[in-house]
Amino acid sequence: MNKRVVTQNERMTYRPVRADPRAELERDLGDPAFRTEWEAIADEFAALDTLLEARRRAGLTQEQVAERMGVKQSALARIETSLTSRKHAPSLATLRKYAAAVGCKIEIRLAPR
Repeated sequence: MNKRVVTQNERMTYRPVRADPRAELERDLGDPAFRTEWEAIADEFAALDTLLEARRRAGLTQEQVAERMGVKQSALARIETSLTSRKHAPSLATLRKYAAAVGCKIEIRLAPR
């Protein structure tokens, strides 16, 4: 069996792919079925954004927030991602602990559609 030797010039080179997630989302929202599904989970993404923004403002890592909450970092990662997975929503008590860990309090509001 003959094995071909790959020369340095033939090796793969890194070529970044341009991506514009906002433009892709706008394009996808043109599909009525996609838009319906997207709008159905918009509040979940908004909740996740709220948590992540609060953690960012506090200047804390997941590990630091987890320590303040008395949980492992992996558990905190599951809490943050659970908001978009529709599998396990964090309890109000857990959200209170999270809020306290990042120096915030919880406010719940219902807005008319």
